[in-house]
Amino acid sequence: MITAELRNVTKTYGDKTVLENVNLQIYDGEILALLGPNGSGKSTILKILALIENPTRGEINFSGETVTTKNIEKMRMLTTLVFQKTTVFSTSVYNNVAYGLKIRKIPKQVCDQEVKKALDLVKLEGFENRSAKNISGGEQQRVAIARALVLKTKLLLLDEPTANLDPKNALILEDVIATVNKEMKTTIVMTTHNMSQAKTLPHRIALINEGRISEVDSSSEIFNKLSKNLASFGAVGNTFTGNASPTNEGTTLVDIGNNIRIEVASDRTGVVSVFINPQDIILSSTAIKSSARNVFEGRITDISDLDAHVKLTVDVGKLFIVQITKRSFGEMQLNLNSNIFITFKASSVQVL
Repeated sequence: MITAELRNVTKTYGDKTVLENVNLQIYDGEILALLGPNGSGKSTILKILALIENPTRGEINFSGETVTTKNIEKMRMLTTLVFQKTTVFSTSVYNNVAYGLKIRKIPKQVCDQEVKKALDLVKLEGFENRSAKNISGGEQQRVAIARALVLKTKLLLLDEPTANLDPKNALILEDVIATVNKEMKTTIVMTTHNMSQAKTLPHRIALINEGRISEVDSSSEIFNKLSKNLASFGAVGNTFTGNASPTNEGTTLVDIGNNIRIEVASDRTGVVSVFINPQDIILSSTAIKSSARNVFEGRITDISDLDAHVKLTVDVGKLFIVQITKRSFGEMQLNLNSNIFITFKASSVQVL
């Protein structure tokens, strides 16, 4: 059965096309990951599925029923979106989680039960009376997830749910997502830049670039085609394959060729593939002093404008994609062929 479907969806803002002729089916009970570079249209797809953005052309269907101006309010009850940047209200954790239930005029006794279940699920037992503004960022993200879960919608939409979280909170949320999907049979669509997460959590992956879906397949099939497909796809620039050998310090060096060896915070041997998120790479005009184990010198070979950000291709013997703000780009006075250093931590390298 199909929970939701986008048919020939195009979205434009002025003269800019963000999505172009997108067709996507989301099946009952699955986890579908949208994978693509920043600006590819992933978040716009989530907003359209959440019915908070209208497509310029095309249609949205839920369980075979087309969304129209007449039924859109009813359809909005079927889906909920948790944004990447968490927003919590200046009140208790209980009031935050119960917010949607109160709007739906659910009796307090039922609210109490559902809030407790949701907080237990996200491992925030006993947090009901805590101030939501005074807990950690990771805990706030878990409150936002709980606030969505109590609504028990057919479709749960998650925009980078573990972005910028410490490993402990990220693992808790990954476990919550898997549990909600398995035990509550909730259909989930999520965006992610975490390649390890994309490999293990979703049932299917949709690859998106420049507003178009280039492929939809099982996560195992997508990653099995790493060398021919995924590694060359714009969403996962900075994916490399090489021979791994352990060091005496508990880390691993991965030789990806051209005298480039990437240090990884894990103990691995043999042929492995690694991924470095472009946002985890620091760009500098001179070599910076830090604890980061990976520092390479190169030159800029390509520059792309991504609205508030700039995407750079840096040749250090291998091509790395780096993303910085437009302000940083201007302040550093960068141009094509500028000599530059890239730096990233061993812990930022994801082994696939």
